[in-house]
Amino acid sequence: MPRCLNTVSLVLFALFLSGCERNQQSPGPKYAPAPLSQTALRYHLAVHPLHNPAKLQQCYQPLVEYLSRELPSFNLMLEPSRDYQNFEEKFRARQTEMLLPNPWQSLEAMKVGYTIIAMAGTAEDFKGIFLVRRDSAINEPSDLKGKSVSYPSPTALAACIMPQYFLHTHGIKVTTEIDNRYVGSQESSIMNAYLKQTAAGVTWPPPWRAFQKDFPKEAADLQVIWETPSLINNSVMVRDDVSSLVREQLQRSLLHLHESQEGRDILAGMETDRFYPASDADYEVVRQFVERFEKEVRPVEQK
Repeated sequence: MPRCLNTVSLVLFALFLSGCERNQQSPGPKYAPAPLSQTALRYHLAVHPLHNPAKLQQCYQPLVEYLSRELPSFNLMLEPSRDYQNFEEKFRARQTEMLLPNPWQSLEAMKVGYTIIAMAGTAEDFKGIFLVRRDSAINEPSDLKGKSVSYPSPTALAACIMPQYFLHTHGIKVTTEIDNRYVGSQESSIMNAYLKQTAAGVTWPPPWRAFQKDFPKEAADLQVIWETPSLINNSVMVRDDVSSLVREQLQRSLLHLHESQEGRDILAGMETDRFYPASDADYEVVRQFVERFEKEVRPVEQK
């Protein structure tokens, strides 16, 4: 069962940093450029919880506004989700026309009619990283036996599944020999390690880079102790009832975004170098990895 952060000081400090509460009941606000055209179609882009909703808006709202301005045939609205499970409920119900999911969620979204049109960032950047305090006694993976490790969610591919497979390959029985704590967000996973609530906190490079920029004092007390191998990065997906014209316009704009200074600034805010061409077939490597993980470690989705 997922655990919330478990001390008053941790909750207060994490809320100060993140500006939101994890257990809010609403799925989060929807953001749109204003004013909306009265004639253009209105679409929604749901981004999986790379950050808490406030940070997610800061990072991705400029992209949404840029696309709405550059592609006048439709207006785009950003739809954050309060956690991974809420995001997964949305795409399984086909609630949004466009998605930016992690690679495992991409496989799941294919099952309900979404198609990949691009990859967000280099494949090399998609890897898990383990953070420990610099004053920690953790040196080898075996040192985590009997200790707690924090992750955003059991379905976070780079920030949970790949790191747990890393531990598995280093001789740790993940489901029995460590205390796995699923704490709801990348920032919370990092903060658990900083505040010594867990022996290690797991995340992946973009949230860690953002944390270092936003909170350099706290980040200075942490260090990356291990990295997993890379896989393939997050995708951009479009629902099957979106017209081919809109699909092509969106894909073209994303793939050329890095060619202008404005586009490079938007990408920098998302901690993403550029968008790359990609299709459903490119994510077969994820299917193979997940099958191996589920056979050797645990089911991805916790019942």
